[in-house]
Amino acid sequence: MSPTERLLRRLLPKSLFARSLLIVVTPVMLLQLVLSVVFFERHWDTVTRRLALGLAGDIAIVIQLQRNAPDAAAQSQLLGLARGYLDLDISFMPGAILPASTDRNGSAFSIVDRTLAQALNERLFRPFTIDTRGFDRDVEIRVQLQDGVLRVLTPRKRLDSTTTTIFVLWMLGASLILLGIAVIFLRNQMRPIIRLADAADRLGKGRPVGNLRIGGATEIRQAARAFLAMRDRIERQISQRTEMLAGVSHDLRTPLTRMKLELALLGDHPAAKTLDGDVREMEVMIEAYLAFARGQDAEPPVQSDLSAILADVVEDARRQGRDVALKTPASLLLPLRPNAIKRCITNLVDNALRHASRGSATAPAHVEISASRDGDMVEIAIDDSGPGIPVSQRDDAFKPFNRLDESRNPTVPGSGLGLTIARDIARGHGGDLVLDDAPAGGLRALIRLPA
Repeated sequence: MSPTERLLRRLLPKSLFARSLLIVVTPVMLLQLVLSVVFFERHWDTVTRRLALGLAGDIAIVIQLQRNAPDAAAQSQLLGLARGYLDLDISFMPGAILPASTDRNGSAFSIVDRTLAQALNERLFRPFTIDTRGFDRDVEIRVQLQDGVLRVLTPRKRLDSTTTTIFVLWMLGASLILLGIAVIFLRNQMRPIIRLADAADRLGKGRPVGNLRIGGATEIRQAARAFLAMRDRIERQISQRTEMLAGVSHDLRTPLTRMKLELALLGDHPAAKTLDGDVREMEVMIEAYLAFARGQDAEPPVQSDLSAILADVVEDARRQGRDVALKTPASLLLPLRPNAIKRCITNLVDNALRHASRGSATAPAHVEISASRDGDMVEIAIDDSGPGIPVSQRDDAFKPFNRLDESRNPTVPGSGLGLTIARDIARGHGGDLVLDDAPAGGLRALIRLPA
């Protein structure tokens, strides 16, 4: 990616509403810019030049008529007519001379000054000065004649076009009104998308979605209907899987009970001990099936204190004489399924205690639970001092009924569903469970849950 593309990506807004608004506003701004350039380059320049030429022509006519006037009375009458009909307040200063230092070409920075100077040069062919800043509402023009200086005061409105202000005000006003209408329509179109995103987020976190109100454009309505159909399929599949697992586990209890009765009738028969071990292993597997099925039940999420749940898990472990340390804030409130999350953490703690009991060469048997809030996520770390799991086998550890102990020794507790159930519950809350190396050696099980 080039530096320009990276810069544009940083500058462009991230939200769909802002980008849509930018798509609407940018053409309007460009259109206004083009119209403004065309207007000020064409209309403003043309109108101002014509006004300036008209004023310069009136002054030239007055000067010509004054020079041809037979006497002072005729000159005075001429100046009166110019004041009444041409808005030219003219006075004559006999013997006066324009200062040599004065800018006689009338060059200035404004368009009006430049245009008026060009018009006077074209009409008068005499030295002159222009003062557009010394008066609030008037413009002063002084023209050098043979016997003195002609001073002309004329209203500024003779050089200004009011259409400029009207044009700018109409353009800005119409743009603001159209922009407001665009914002209202865009917000109305964004609401269904926001509702759909919120529903998808709630479904991903295992929270009830409820009835999603369908609205907006045709494409948005189609996406909302597809989402609702997907939600129904997911809930139906989860329900069917839970019922199937519960039914299979329940049905297996009947032949298992008969087998236990037959073993009791065998008494001290040599084969009874071997069969008894197989039956006990089947009981463990059936209980694991039921636990896995219970992990998918319809327990509703409620605002819960995670610190209290962790304290209960640690207290249960300590009652069994196990060494478990706990580091957590006084309170961590977030929406949880309390029974499910307790089962998840209990599975991980039991697994950690089972492997930590073996210890390692560098650390005694020990399990530590810590919880903290990281932005909009909550992290729960369960560290043990056991031998850990090789990185290459960590993905396999989550597979159902997969035990890393290849001997399948029935004396070693566990059915291979503990990590599967724990990760399934974590993901059902919209989070995840990963395995990593503990800081002090051993294995770390890290749960991340949305707060």
